[in-house]
Amino acid sequence: MSAKAEISWKTRTPEGERREVYVHHVGAEWRFYQRQRRFDPWQPLPNPALEDWLVLLDAVERRIQRRLLRPDDAAQVRRTIRERFPEAGV
Repeated sequence: MSAKAEISWKTRTPEGERREVYVHHVGAEWRFYQRQRRFDPWQPLPNPALEDWLVLLDAVERRIQRRLLRPDDAAQVRRTIRERFPEAGV
């Protein structure tokens, strides 16, 4: 999970359970995966929530500043958020 095209974070579900999320950038697509515990297998997350997309956008913007990703990547994530969540106003 240390490749430039992979971003991960830990969060809690609304029920209070721990959740790990990682996103893999493949071509023009961002693929989300999640798991509950460290040794559980990664499960694809077909419809990530708006909060997951916003965390991804923040991480992409920070990596652009460190020159690990291209500026086009942030624009692509913003475009995807606008398409999926028009009410978000990103």
